[in-house]
Amino acid sequence: MDQAQNLRNIIRMQNANNSDLAARARIITVTSGKGGVGKSSVSINLAMQMRKLGKEVIIFDADFGLANIEVMFGAVPKYNLADMIYKGMGIKDILIKGPNGIGFISGGSGVAGLSNMTKDQVAYLIFKLQELETMADVIIIDTGAGISDSVLEFVASSAEVLLITTPEPTSITDSYALLKALNTRNGYEKDNTVIKMIANRVNDYDDGKALFEKLSVVVNKFLNVNLEFLGFIPLDNNIAKSVIQQKPISIAYPNSPGTKAFVELTEALLENKQTEAPKKGLGQMFLKMFKSKK
Repeated sequence: MDQAQNLRNIIRMQNANNSDLAARARIITVTSGKGGVGKSSVSINLAMQMRKLGKEVIIFDADFGLANIEVMFGAVPKYNLADMIYKGMGIKDILIKGPNGIGFISGGSGVAGLSNMTKDQVAYLIFKLQELETMADVIIIDTGAGISDSVLEFVASSAEVLLITTPEPTSITDSYALLKALNTRNGYEKDNTVIKMIANRVNDYDDGKALFEKLSVVVNKFLNVNLEFLGFIPLDNNIAKSVIQQKPISIAYPNSPGTKAFVELTEALLENKQTEAPKKGLGQMFLKMFKSKK
């Protein structure tokens, strides 16, 4: 019996003995083809708006190279995923609370070291991530930027992905490069993955839709990828100001155009109710990532 089959058997046994650990959280992965396009700001402000609507939200920071989420939250976690994997800490030990009670977990080197984990360590990780799903209605995974292996592993394993793109030519080409790399990635399943583009730093809806059309025309022609348009975020100087203040714009400038855009994007996401793609839990996602490395 191979290692992946052993892991699947462990998960089935855990689920059978722990029915209260069944996946219930909606998993949304936020990514971008390049850095500096507002990806982490989107993750945080979507979480803020969902929290205002009564949702329990946890952000999982999977960008182990940078610490954008914790900087923007103004909160530095004492522990991260590696402490849970290698030191036996529990989910609650590494989970901290940000503004308005939003949960936050730092992936740290635990994500980078996934390929080096033993079978028991992976099984423990998957079990604990299933536990995390009972603690939230929505888990937002904030990936790194670009087409590194870690980014592609998260995107390929996700059922629901938000792709952040700006009108800058480099952002458009890098978004396409990410989708192109995903298209040939081991583990990517077109029919089980919905990718929604958010146009950031545009003038209005029409500009955002035009940006989407510019990207989707080449995607539809050359790639086997489902790409949809979710909405836009306008050019708003208050977003940059809020980052400097280490406060989400939803708190710092609640009546700004940027905040209103996040309200609309959140409503669009929650109205969707993830009907287009099968639900994948965090445990299943990490198992799929682990299998893709073998």
